Amino acid sequence: MKFTWSTLMVRDLEESVRFYEEVIGWKVSSRFPAGPGIEIAFLGEGETKLELICNKDKKDIHVGPDISWGFTVDSVEEMMDFVKEKGIAIHSGPFTTGGGSKYFFIQDPNGLKLQFFQE
Repeated sequence: MKFTWSTLMVRDLEESVRFYEEVIGWKVSSRFPAGPGIEIAFLGEGETKLELICNKDKKDIHVGPDISWGFTVDSVEEMMDFVKEKGIAIHSGPFTTGGGSKYFFIQDPNGLKLQFFQE
């Protein structure tokens, strides 16, 4: 068994796709209608993908405040500069662990927290 994808309900598919392409660097691998007013986009390459689902009739999307996705980066400082250049606010951080690792959080357009971590 292997973990294949994570699903995120989104308010605006175009905005979410643009965010994950520009900030995370993932590209759309497939996109298709899934019923009246519903569209799905898969992003990413390799084993792990992101599934974005947009239901045009459901704009009241709630992402749990205790959920975050983590991404390892080479440099927290460079990633912070990059997201600031994109006009994205830092949600919290940067923090340094007792072992010297660094991390910070932003939010995607749907309120999901994303953590960028440097070992």
